[in-house]
Amino acid sequence: MLNEPSVPLTAVRRLYEVSARMGAGRSLAETLQAVVDGVVDGLGFGIAVLNLRQPDGKFEVIAVSGSPEAREALLGTVSAADIFDAEFAIADEWGGLRFVPHERLPEGDVVGWVPDVPMASGPDAWHPLDALFAPLYSSENELVGMLSVDLPEDQRRPGPIHRELLEIFATQAGLAIDKARLTDQLLAEKARLEASEATFRMVFEGAGNGMATVALGGPEAGRILRVNDAFCQITGYDAGQLVGAAAGAFLRDEEPEQTRRELARLARSKTPYRFERIFSQPSGNEIWLGGTAAIVAESTGQPRILLVQIDDVTARKDAERELRHHAAHDPLTGLPNRRLLQRRFDKVLERTRTSGRPGALLFCDLNHFKLINDGHGHEAGDRALREIAARLTTAVRHGDTVARLGGDEFAILAEDIADEALQALITRLESAVSRPLEGITTQVTTAI
Repeated sequence: MLNEPSVPLTAVRRLYEVSARMGAGRSLAETLQAVVDGVVDGLGFGIAVLNLRQPDGKFEVIAVSGSPEAREALLGTVSAADIFDAEFAIADEWGGLRFVPHERLPEGDVVGWVPDVPMASGPDAWHPLDALFAPLYSSENELVGMLSVDLPEDQRRPGPIHRELLEIFATQAGLAIDKARLTDQLLAEKARLEASEATFRMVFEGAGNGMATVALGGPEAGRILRVNDAFCQITGYDAGQLVGAAAGAFLRDEEPEQTRRELARLARSKTPYRFERIFSQPSGNEIWLGGTAAIVAESTGQPRILLVQIDDVTARKDAERELRHHAAHDPLTGLPNRRLLQRRFDKVLERTRTSGRPGALLFCDLNHFKLINDGHGHEAGDRALREIAARLTTAVRHGDTVARLGGDEFAILAEDIADEALQALITRLESAVSRPLEGITTQVTTAI
């Protein structure tokens, strides 16, 4: 039987062994077999079974460890999407685990495979019909599978330490599914394209997830304990620079307090969470990191450890920012569009009602602009609109908004302005529009 105080260290080592196997380009089945083997070898359960959730919601047994009989009976079997619902309805909640004691099972035929072993005695004895499940979640918190275990070595129902360690393995297994599926996709793409080994290796390494552990307690609290090669590649630091450093030191100056709050919340809930944060590389360049964090272990005399998995999501964040910009700006002139003007107007109006200081919303229609399109062509008209937009932007005050409503219609939102200052602004706008346009004979003016 395992010496329980030493189990957390064994589990952490096993986590890294599974991670190393993921990084070796193994298939999905091989990776998840490594996970169930880790449960049997490291946690002292006699049997571990991993059900993978298929795209149609059904579950298929893809990995079994500890019993040739169980493997023969269960491997490859497919169950309905609601296979676990009835059992979970009568289960005890052990953190993220679900325990179904045999005495609550309804009378009748037993569903599934049952080990043929003698029954132990005692109030906490493990019964062959007892069932313990660990739901598996991806980094996006999507249910991807179910890990079930049986036959603890001491023939007793697991205590708090073994429950927590099983949750750790379940967290790692969920992340392994994402990683292994990507590996399978890369292998299929390599075969299809008949790419060179060097090209495939470059693609695979570029898709690797960075992993690190961070101390949550003790004298090293908040400091990085260990990193893998992918973590170094993503962040730009080598292991010597990262290990021992405070994790918050690499984030934006205004974010360490947010990090401390999130870590405190994670420590209370003990459930994995997903994050996206800005990270400073050695060059000073800032990138977006997306990932997950989960508590790894806690035992007598040892601080808790945070297992962190990261990816560089800067490109996605840039694309999101660009999409938001396009949704709020005119594509021809780059000015705010009607939607963005409405949002800013609502905020200015609220502040104006509170302060009592007046403001102005000016509408500018261009006179004779149609003659430019008719006489010089629409390309010249587009150039003229861009030039007029630039002139209007230069004529307003800092903080004012110039927007294009469509066609030759513009609007100017000016906060805290009245009387002579407002008239001066109007005069500048009229003068800016009426100046001659290069290569265009038509005189354009504006009515405000």
